[in-house]
Amino acid sequence: MLFGEKDKISQETQSILSDYNCQLYVSIIAVNELLQLWRIGKVKSRKFKSANDLIKSIETDLLIKIKPFSIQNLEVLSKLIVSENHNDPFDHAIISQAISDKLTLISSDTKFKRYTSQKLKFVFNRR
Repeated sequence: MLFGEKDKISQETQSILSDYNCQLYVSIIAVNELLQLWRIGKVKSRKFKSANDLIKSIETDLLIKIKPFSIQNLEVLSKLIVSENHNDPFDHAIISQAISDKLTLISSDTKFKRYTSQKLKFVFNRR
């Protein structure tokens, strides 16, 4: 969507994203990761002239609110039982934020499913 890759979104995920009754959020942690990938050239798009254009597009074009990371999110993160062989601290923060804020997390990362026993609401986006 952001980079014109609608074909990488499963039908179930597309249904959720196109439901106008849903407010969509993205973690500021995920936006930070995206900016880092943009800066090192791993994410490319002719649509955006700058990283700031990319951030503005998330909120203005896609109508997705960027969700800040709070003290409550940090408290949940401090109690999160990390799954074996899942060492990505950014993922842990995103998972904790979704649990804390009672939001459904959509991802193509199969490791996220391991956290449903810790009250993560998760939808797997099969590509």
